[in-house]
Amino acid sequence: MDTILDNNPGMERDVAEQIVAEALKFVAACARFPGERLRPSRVVDEGWHALILHTGVYAGLCRSLHRFVHHVPERPDTTRHSPGALARTQEAIKAAGYEPDPLMWTGPADGTIPVAATCEHSEPPPAGCGADCSNTGPN
Repeated sequence: MDTILDNNPGMERDVAEQIVAEALKFVAACARFPGERLRPSRVVDEGWHALILHTGVYAGLCRSLHRFVHHVPERPDTTRHSPGALARTQEAIKAAGYEPDPLMWTGPADGTIPVAATCEHSEPPPAGCGADCSNTGPN
């Protein structure tokens, strides 16, 4: 959470907490449904990046989920946004037993929750990254 706060000066602590919570839900859903081509929103991606930076914590999280959830970054490009991918991801989060916060799952142009992350994981993924850039790969 402190990583998110450091990257986003002025952000309220409760917002950073919710971003982390959504990132954890996202990673859990990716681990549970590895072939579903799930994608984080720009806001949730901020939390996922923060988790990944803390490699020990992230590796422990993935071990507890019985699958390492890989991340292959993409260059920012809001034209690749797919509302369907975000809806599909939220449904997978629900199927994994969690309730997604809709405020955290908006498109890249929505600035309601400003974050430093500029990524928008695409649908379909860009050429050369494999079938899915966000939640497949070896365990």
